[in-house]
Amino acid sequence: MMGAERRSLVMTEEEKMLTAYHEAGHALVGLCMPGSDPVHKATIIPRGRALGMVQYLPERDKYSFSLEQMRARLASVMGGRVAEELKFGKEHVTSGASSDIEYATKLARAMVTQYGLSEKLGPIAYGEDEGEVFLGQSIARSKAISGDTAKTIEDEIRRFVTEGYEKAREILTERRDDWEAISQALLEYETLTGEEIEGLMRGEKVVREDPADTTDHTPPSSVPSAGAPATGKKDDDTGGMEPSPQGA
Repeated sequence: MMGAERRSLVMTEEEKMLTAYHEAGHALVGLCMPGSDPVHKATIIPRGRALGMVQYLPERDKYSFSLEQMRARLASVMGGRVAEELKFGKEHVTSGASSDIEYATKLARAMVTQYGLSEKLGPIAYGEDEGEVFLGQSIARSKAISGDTAKTIEDEIRRFVTEGYEKAREILTERRDDWEAISQALLEYETLTGEEIEGLMRGEKVVREDPADTTDHTPPSSVPSAGAPATGKKDDDTGGMEPSPQGA
């Protein structure tokens, strides 16, 4: 889904450590949030333009998402940025969380303007409606929005994202030992399965046939992973995230 492994990419120890804590933040928050999909894998092996990623695998096909599930997604997405702040300080936060912030903002905007999940605005659609008509002609219909309503929309988007950010901070602060254990295991093994991460949270150690072997031992899944949400640290300040639940 993310491309071939880029084992030839040279990463400094500082960058590798930052990526490990970033991805461990995603994974731990996702595991602790009610409504979140199970963590399938976490890795700090670069793929495509991502220095690392956490992949969630739904247990069944999903055709819609609840408010609880979207709140869980916002918190887990913001877990990487919060992890960088808590571990390295705000002065050392990187651009690696840019795609996470972009995804969280798009999801929150959809929650407010399309899904009617804002109590202040109610079940009203405020987004633009664009569509194609016969013979390739295009038509765009936009609804007039007052300045006060536009400000309320932005305030509600900010509230949803901030709530996810604060929830991620709460989890990583309260469960710092688990976060540290996952981060250190990622630094040692580079790739962890969901079962191994859950074992670390129970105080167990990762057991491999060869502890020095850092290859990906994740068994092939019989469930297609296309469309499974992934959060990851990017190696630049560009790049995208998984589509919002609207497109799932």
